[in-house]
Amino acid sequence: MELSTLIQIMKDGGIVGAGGAGFPSYAKLDKKADTIILNCAECEPLFNLHRQLLAKFAKEILTALEEVREAIEAERVIIAVKPTYTNAVEAVEYYLPEFKNTTISLLPEIYPAGDEIVTIYETTGRIVKPGKLPISEGVIVFNVETMLNTYFAVAQNKGVTHKYIVVAGEVKNPVMVKAPLGMKYKDVVALAGGETIKNYAYIGGGVMTGNLVSGNDVVTKTSNAILVLPDNHPVVLKRKTRTQISIARAMSACCQCRSCTDLCSRNLLGYPIEPHRFMRAVSKGMDSDTAAVVNSMYCSQCGICELYSCPQDLSPRTLIGVAKAELRKKGIKMPEPVFEGVHIDRDYKKVPMHRLIGRLGLAKYNIGAEFLEEEPAPEEVKIMLSQHIGPPCSPAVKTGDIVNAGDAVATPGDKLGAGIHASIGGQVTSVTDSYVIIKR
Repeated sequence: MELSTLIQIMKDGGIVGAGGAGFPSYAKLDKKADTIILNCAECEPLFNLHRQLLAKFAKEILTALEEVREAIEAERVIIAVKPTYTNAVEAVEYYLPEFKNTTISLLPEIYPAGDEIVTIYETTGRIVKPGKLPISEGVIVFNVETMLNTYFAVAQNKGVTHKYIVVAGEVKNPVMVKAPLGMKYKDVVALAGGETIKNYAYIGGGVMTGNLVSGNDVVTKTSNAILVLPDNHPVVLKRKTRTQISIARAMSACCQCRSCTDLCSRNLLGYPIEPHRFMRAVSKGMDSDTAAVVNSMYCSQCGICELYSCPQDLSPRTLIGVAKAELRKKGIKMPEPVFEGVHIDRDYKKVPMHRLIGRLGLAKYNIGAEFLEEEPAPEEVKIMLSQHIGPPCSPAVKTGDIVNAGDAVATPGDKLGAGIHASIGGQVTSVTDSYVIIKR
């Protein structure tokens, strides 16, 4: 398939990164790449979504990867997966003889192996320099669900209408659900048997990188998990802490032990971010060390510093996130750093997954989520028009229209746009600049 054709199919199909910020996947396609990596690290605690999809749809995902490889004329495809994901590994190995340019690379059982910068280093030995994109090293990274969506777009002309989501924590039966876009979170949780405790909170996404969400929030293309935790769980309390309190605690309790920096996954790869220096700047005034503040823009927001490393239970990740947002708002760009290479002792400072899960008090929830075969059928969906990086889509329907599942309900703009489709059939009952509501 010609590259231009594949780009148009992915754009019209609304295929974006199925997690994180939702970067439009077609925008990554570049003939400068010699390597494509399928990221199945899935290292957020309690997640088991991508490994199940890879085990269930290995042939389809490998086919999509080969389609992309041929379109951009890349030399190889690497399946990056952890050895403990045995079903996924075995499924890929079964079909591997059909895909001569594809190999498996086994990742270490560490967090955050899924950070694409870490994934690239672990699988190829290449370092994506600070401030650069993976294509600068000839690499493109896709996650598992993104490639599954690509397969259905290419082979069956299907746009993205559903999202696979893990529901875990304080629920009766942890499950992985294929949920229609626009379905309410509380209705998705009900499919797991509902909450098992009275006082609970929802975290949308992972415990390390996600945020507190409401039961009335809805499924989007980047939804990965809904985790139900006690509302007094340390992970929840950390999210509830006001920024001013976090600053005050940093000023009074940070002892400059360097634990945050010593275990920082980006710092260990030679990035100039030093969380302990940033925390010192917070304590003494941001202008006391402007380099430390500006270099915080290299933070991946993985959360190791505040949920694993810090002996004082401080919040470097949260405060760095606030600083990054402010720096972007002011138009300050990343500086040109001096790259000094990977730390010689990096192998001794990796964070093992089992220790992370234990430290977070999540071991009792780490039981896996079974795939729920029956697809939910909500009576109403609220489909957001902004589900990826870039400007929101423009509505392509009006109130009163009748649509079928899979019909386009919003059209992409020219810059980083991606189509949005109806996840159920029914009548459009409301259209705004932010969303489209469809009633079955």
